[in-house]
Amino acid sequence: MREVFHQSLEDLQSQLVEIADLVTVSIDKATRSFATSDVELAEEVIADDAKIDELAVALDEQAIEILARQQPVARDLRVVVTALRVSASLERMGDMSEHIAQLARLRFPERAIPKGLKGTFTKMGELDVEISRTLSELLRTQDLKLADTIRNTDDDIDELHASVFEKVLSDNWKGEATATVDATLASRYHERFADHAVAVAKKVIYLATGDWRIEEEDIALAIEQQQELGHA
Repeated sequence: MREVFHQSLEDLQSQLVEIADLVTVSIDKATRSFATSDVELAEEVIADDAKIDELAVALDEQAIEILARQQPVARDLRVVVTALRVSASLERMGDMSEHIAQLARLRFPERAIPKGLKGTFTKMGELDVEISRTLSELLRTQDLKLADTIRNTDDDIDELHASVFEKVLSDNWKGEATATVDATLASRYHERFADHAVAVAKKVIYLATGDWRIEEEDIALAIEQQQELGHA
């Protein structure tokens, strides 16, 4: 019976990786559709979001069944609770991808990226794809060094997000109202996508340490302990 239980926990973690991989595909397609006004690519993102939602719901149902039937404790309980929280964040990341794709579709055949901000949004898109790939690897390996990488990448995205607002609020901004709205919304979607990735990284840290309010030096210690165990 314990073997079946632990297999169920492993299945939960595998399902999280599967959802995270789909989110990576989604944000990659969404940012490319936004940059190039590829409406067919945008339509794929919008249609495929339902698959992410379905998998998240299925995972939640399985997690709740484990809680009801197995009443896990200690780290096993943390695995189930973390899976429930992570699936919600991944689902929201898929929604952010969909929102970006919807902007691209809305402005087709025109470019959704306002003039003067192409470089900024290109970089934000690249960083969102990068942070999503790192997140998939974090969920796959639970290597806490990757959590630090995610937080650092999020800082870069936050800076770009702030620069978009500075641009559209400056006296030199000549964009029309629609361009201002598009820039503001798109920047927010990119920024929120990364924020959810950071939230997932924090949950993985909780899974490894059992502490929600862990300080940065404690994370560094947890990483060091992981490395020592790896070389043991």
